[in-house]
Amino acid sequence: MTDEQAMHRALELAMRGTGRVSPNPRVGCVILKEGRVIGEGWHAAYGAPHAEVMALTHATEDVRGATMVVTLEPCVHEGKTPPCVPRILESGIARVVIGMRDPNPRVSGRGIEQLRQAGVEVRVGVLERECWWINRYFAKHITSGMPYVVGKIAQSLDGCIALPNGESRWITGEESRRRVHALRAELDAVMVGKNTVFRDNPHLTVRAVPGRQPWRVVLDTQLQLPMMSFVFTDEYRERTILCASPAALQTRKAETLRSSGIQLLEVPTDENGRLHLPTLFRLLSERFQISSVLLEGGATLFSACLRHQLLDELHVFVAPVIFGKGRHPFEQWTIEALEQAWRPHMQAVLRSGTDLHIIVLKEPPPVGEEDAAKSVIQGLGTGNA
Repeated sequence: MTDEQAMHRALELAMRGTGRVSPNPRVGCVILKEGRVIGEGWHAAYGAPHAEVMALTHATEDVRGATMVVTLEPCVHEGKTPPCVPRILESGIARVVIGMRDPNPRVSGRGIEQLRQAGVEVRVGVLERECWWINRYFAKHITSGMPYVVGKIAQSLDGCIALPNGESRWITGEESRRRVHALRAELDAVMVGKNTVFRDNPHLTVRAVPGRQPWRVVLDTQLQLPMMSFVFTDEYRERTILCASPAALQTRKAETLRSSGIQLLEVPTDENGRLHLPTLFRLLSERFQISSVLLEGGATLFSACLRHQLLDELHVFVAPVIFGKGRHPFEQWTIEALEQAWRPHMQAVLRSGTDLHIIVLKEPPPVGEEDAAKSVIQGLGTGNA
């Protein structure tokens, strides 16, 4: 087995941590001896042993002189678990192949340096783009303190997300809806504005694929939503974070919601009386360790996030249907000239049943070679199967 083949396997193993390791990265590890796999491991849960330690523990024979292939640079700092580099050195591993450097400033480059100083041969950058792709949420969160924000839009061929009267179920097909559930299972939180809850009364849960339930973040500045909304009454209500203004959270309604198990988050308002989104996202990170958010609507929220340059990635599911007049996802965001338009990087265009699945990034990936479609497939819930 080559380094590249082993790294592909390590990536598959890393995906098994989807939904379980955040805010830590997803990491997979394979140990090779004379081209044979003698050990495998992955980071299985937040606070659990790291992939390298798991692979060493489950090795089927002596690892001295073997090659360790790992998707992310081994750590050198004490966190919830001891650092991995000393354990690797103690094991007698002779060579380490690394997918990407750890973006964590406490680690980046130090693990590689310590391994080399101890006489271990190190190769860095094997399938680097794919390794970055599965940990793009972690990379942004660990370097900025802000969650990675993914938008999801289901629209008609002419760009409508709903009819003028608000009707929107269902624009896209079953496969597109399954992929959205896979995204929910992969990201830490799902976010909607109050109008989406008023109109659709959604559950915002994972149902079409296996996986853990994300946090549900609802923006309701003045606490106007009905108390009987599903997000406040179903079995996952303790996974609901209701974001409101300081004044609204002093009301009796706020106390009733809190006593029913709803998490209330106080967010300052901007000059227009709306919740200040940059602060809101930072608070989600600080209070709930949320490192990734899936925006599911509606137009007010999408427009505001684009205005604040908060969107890191956008998934657009386009159905072969035309509405004519209708609601548009960014209808509240306006520009004066073409040079002001948002021009994201095209990551992939995929088939999704009878629909198109378009994925764009705020910026081109910072590492590796172009292989967009292959990378995208790594992040569509395959780790939950």
